[in-house]
Amino acid sequence: MNCDDLAKALSEETPLPLEAQEHVKSCKRCQELVEALNLPVAVESLPPATLQQIAGGIATNLRPVSPVAPAGYFFGAFAGIFVSIVALYVYRMGALAIAVMTPLQTVAILTALAVSTGLLAYSLVHQMIPGSHYRISPRLLPVGIAVSLTILIAVLFQFQHEQNFWGHAWPCIRVGTPIGVLAAVPFWMILRRGAILSPSMTGATTGLLAGLVGTSVLEIHCPNLDAWHILISHLGVAMLCALAGLIIGLALEVKGYAFNSLNSNHKGDLA
Repeated sequence: MNCDDLAKALSEETPLPLEAQEHVKSCKRCQELVEALNLPVAVESLPPATLQQIAGGIATNLRPVSPVAPAGYFFGAFAGIFVSIVALYVYRMGALAIAVMTPLQTVAILTALAVSTGLLAYSLVHQMIPGSHYRISPRLLPVGIAVSLTILIAVLFQFQHEQNFWGHAWPCIRVGTPIGVLAAVPFWMILRRGAILSPSMTGATTGLLAGLVGTSVLEIHCPNLDAWHILISHLGVAMLCALAGLIIGLALEVKGYAFNSLNSNHKGDLA
């Protein structure tokens, strides 16, 4: 056994094996190391007033919490809310687009929206539970979904020229955006039951998921199959909601940073 082996044994084994003890007897350097590690450490007790101040500072923001529900519960809640709102609005407005789309277009776009919804709900569930592992980066997922849906729409539908483009686009944006905002409310109520560590990332994901509720309703209802119209006024609803969620999340992060800085400075002044 050499000095390196002894150092490894000191960090891994207690008491030292017999070979290590024999090496210490014959090596002055290792004897000094072992003696230094065995020196008693003087523990200086703090004044009672200081201990009370530390305990008070720790307990300031403490409050009882309930255990986080299983991930499957949250995923089912997100999916249930999504499907319920889409079904309600399609029932009220009608599924006019299904009648004019080809079977391939119908299956492809609805499957893509369903997969996107599942991925976003899965990501949100793991963002609510600290220490979760991600199969797909939650920072890249919203971008990847937006790009994938854009490419799919461009492939499935033809780009046409409309003389009154914004006159046809605005009604869909005006209908779809409030649907996304409405969906964001119950989504937010679910998110509050977890621990959100990155409001900006979670806000963008939640905004996109809520916006896809409006996009899904429009895709099933609106019979306009112009690719430009679908990209701007249908998928655009999801993009607007994702941007709003990102901005709200960033504002919460800035507010939280400012509050923590102010609180730290206040405690420093008291000390």
